[in-house]
Amino acid sequence: MKKKLSLRINSTPFNIDVEEEFAAYSSHAMQDDFNVEGNNDIKIVLQAYVRKNYQLYENERRMKQMDQAISKSID
Repeated sequence: MKKKLSLRINSTPFNIDVEEEFAAYSSHAMQDDFNVEGNNDIKIVLQAYVRKNYQLYENERRMKQMDQAISKSID
């Protein structure tokens, strides 16, 4: 089932349809990154994008470290 998430950027409303399970996670994350009740300028959106990409980078780095540690323990 789809759920709609809404965000206003530069005074333009954007509605995004996502799966319900992901919507719960996303709406909580959006509250951390955006003004969900009001307007967000492009700088805020860019900052959120960079923060999320950094989190992805860190997660990938940790997964590689765990993979290497597991590989060493198997050998």
